[in-house]
Amino acid sequence: MNELLKEVSRLHVPNPPATPEQLDAFEQRVGWRLDPDLRAFYLHCDGARLFARRDPTFGFVDPSFTFLPLSRIARARVVMRDEDTDQAGPPSWYAICEVRDSNYILLDVSHQEGGRYSIRDGYNEAFPDPEYCAPIASSFQEFLAGSLRSQGRWFWLRGEA
Repeated sequence: MNELLKEVSRLHVPNPPATPEQLDAFEQRVGWRLDPDLRAFYLHCDGARLFARRDPTFGFVDPSFTFLPLSRIARARVVMRDEDTDQAGPPSWYAICEVRDSNYILLDVSHQEGGRYSIRDGYNEAFPDPEYCAPIASSFQEFLAGSLRSQGRWFWLRGEA
């Protein structure tokens, strides 16, 4: 995880780190604990933009991946459907990253494998159908590594952008 975080800082646009107090407040707000990968990421940077273009007028724009700061992480059904009901999606899916066109990367906190939460595709048009919002990485570290290697592409779609 350390090498991935160094790459985020060296080649991309990280936010300043979250404080331990911010992590604690986040965990109290959502009712679950960050896994070790997420904890390391947020202590390194409270969100980040990967593959953002530098615009002289507007700064960094059009990132391929926008990892949300802790303050913006919320249930996917609230973020994507503006509704906090079971009909709008599972309560255990959280939007953690925007990936253009109103699509998101989702953290599934319903269970852990090896102490890590899995990552799902938050395909907006088919949300919350689990067939179309399928698992795409077994951990945040795996997803971050794929994102950094992707050259800004949605690597989990096998050739699609």
